[in-house]
Amino acid sequence: MTATADPTKAADPVATTGSTTGAATAPAVPATAAQPHTYVLAGTVEEALAAMAGGARPVAGGTDLVVGARHGKAPLPASLVGVHQLAELRGVHPLGPPGAGDGLRVGALVTHAELAGHADVLARWTGLADAAAIVGSPATRANGTLGGNVMNASPAMDTGAPLLCHDALAVLHGPRQVRRVPLGELWTAPGRVSAAPDELLVAVEIPEPLHGEGVATGSAYVRLQYRRQMEIAIVGAAAVVSLVSGQVVRARVAITALAPTIHRVPAAEESLVGTDGGAAAIRAAAQLAAEAARPISDVRGSAAYRRAMAAVVARRALVTAITRAGGGGVPVPASDTTFGS
Repeated sequence: MTATADPTKAADPVATTGSTTGAATAPAVPATAAQPHTYVLAGTVEEALAAMAGGARPVAGGTDLVVGARHGKAPLPASLVGVHQLAELRGVHPLGPPGAGDGLRVGALVTHAELAGHADVLARWTGLADAAAIVGSPATRANGTLGGNVMNASPAMDTGAPLLCHDALAVLHGPRQVRRVPLGELWTAPGRVSAAPDELLVAVEIPEPLHGEGVATGSAYVRLQYRRQMEIAIVGAAAVVSLVSGQVVRARVAITALAPTIHRVPAAEESLVGTDGGAAAIRAAAQLAAEAARPISDVRGSAAYRRAMAAVVARRALVTAITRAGGGGVPVPASDTTFGS
């Protein structure tokens, strides 16, 4: 989608719910008397790409685009192409042969509600379910798509941190090729992506969590929130932790709404590996996550408050991921079940 987020507003609510699955880096061009709004409905990916080549922006759930226009945050583009009927962009399917354990391919049109209730996501990518379950409101989750969420590139999006911790890839379909881009390379700034204007996000591919004999992996996403519906992350953190015989063998930690883009914290990850994942190790890793934050001050919280809460939220995410890896049950969404801990 065309990304128009203000880089000074890292937690813009209109940049947190998915609406489109394409990408461009120029601001939306409003319609004029000489250039009225146009809308076409694509029946195939090729038709969508042809419309995008002519300057159209793809739209699916519309939960960002329409709300943003109604509130005066950004005008509607002069040309839109609807992609919501493209079957190729739907469904959650295994990567590789069924049962091979290669991961999941999540279509760009899969809604947050579908993700939050999908049995495989709940079982093996639980942190992603934590995030999808708290995006916006029930109406937003029923219409907003994962593809739109990813391509909006908001630093406050909920699904971004767990996807990043799971090494997810954006599958971009262009006029000449299909390419796979790590999300850390896709997001370049608030509301900005590296995809070309004529590339359509068709899916997100998520590798299988580390597994094997004796390996147990758990994941979690936790955000700081003032309310449970129609909220965005003031601070967020995701963790994916793998254990062997009670020892951490791999860790992934990412932070949300604390920098211009969602990003992993290698220092926190490295500090956990080789430990027992106990309280002291978790506190040390959470503090490193907070030190990696570059927050802003806005109406939702000061930079100092966000930085202090980063350690709290990262600790909650790590505790939850390690508990789940050890077989403990922490209900989804973890933001609700860990509140006050």
